[in-house]
Amino acid sequence: MRGFDFSGQCVWVTGAAQGIGREVAKRFVEAGARVIALDLQFEQPTARDDALRELPLDIRDAGAVSALCRQMAEEDALPNVLVNAAGVLRLGGLDTLSLDDWQQCLDVNVSGPFYLMRALLPHFKARRAGAIVNVASNAAHVPRLDMAAYGASKAAMASLSHNAALELAPYGVRCNVVSPGSTDTPMLRGMWQDDSGAARTIAGKPEAFRLGIPLGKLATPADVAGAVLFLASDLAGHITMQDVVVDGGATLAA
Repeated sequence: MRGFDFSGQCVWVTGAAQGIGREVAKRFVEAGARVIALDLQFEQPTARDDALRELPLDIRDAGAVSALCRQMAEEDALPNVLVNAAGVLRLGGLDTLSLDDWQQCLDVNVSGPFYLMRALLPHFKARRAGAIVNVASNAAHVPRLDMAAYGASKAAMASLSHNAALELAPYGVRCNVVSPGSTDTPMLRGMWQDDSGAARTIAGKPEAFRLGIPLGKLATPADVAGAVLFLASDLAGHITMQDVVVDGGATLAA
């Protein structure tokens, strides 16, 4: 088998304007899927018959999520596969983190996926088939200085995913998590102070309780997308409620 085949399937991907979400959407299109790419950064919808259709959506807005799902139901464009890849990172210690930064992490990283899954669960249950893959983070597995809001929100997302998997299992619908480590995306690069950021990330930062990456390299969005497509595919047909960490060994199997 040379690749994945999602011909005839509709796939929704959030956070699809950049980084991991963009790569995931691209890979599904290459695998034959009709992709609904969702992101707040998209200003205008693209044509309905495009293989990759971009739609603006603020997943923090429960009303907007419900309205989108109703619209897509009318267009017969509800998903066979849902990928929640949207995420925000806000840094700060517990005593310095602003309330807005805390809330933004929860709103985008947890509440948004909850709104989408809540709206789409009746659809998945009625189909009695399908897959959900939620992109969390290895920060959900190990504590990191200045990442309390991000880590807590991603841990909550993973727990939410496991509960969704349990509820959907009787209907033949699977729900899994992919937890990337340091991945070469605009989010990661935004944390670097200079051109040595990649080398420092790979080497680790013991004073911040951050181990290095045993494989000696950053993940690429393609590395993460490969895990997402696998979990969404029939090859993972008996895998549900799992959290696959894609971080080059940085959490040392924690």
